Amino acid sequence: MRGEGWRRFAALSAGAAIVFAAVAFVFASGESAARNEAFHESPEIAYAALPREAQQTLQTIKRGGPFAFERDGVVFGNYERRLPQRNRGYYREYTVPTPGVKHRGARRIVAGAGAEYYYSDDHYRSFKRIRE
Repeated sequence: MRGEGWRRFAALSAGAAIVFAAVAFVFASGESAARNEAFHESPEIAYAALPREAQQTLQTIKRGGPFAFERDGVVFGNYERRLPQRNRGYYREYTVPTPGVKHRGARRIVAGAGAEYYYSDDHYRSFKRIRE
């Protein structure tokens, strides 16, 4: 009898572990989807509210250059997934000069291939979609 009880306990435990793993997977998938949906509700910034340097950078992007920094126009990987997921190469990054800083600084505009633009003033930790 005793051996039978332990076998049932082990079978129930294994079953519970499978159910727990399935629930965790569904929850994680939902969390990822919720994070993507939450992005679409993320803050926007009006073109007029951008710093003057960001307005100038956006105009330069739309003209196709010339750009002040060598890395302007390189692929933005979106590794932190703070922007909507797209194929690699969809996003390009551009430096927004910061007065008084001798290096590239933290401000960027990321341009999507669909003509959407995002502003970050904290080196990609957060983004605001630019509303024109």
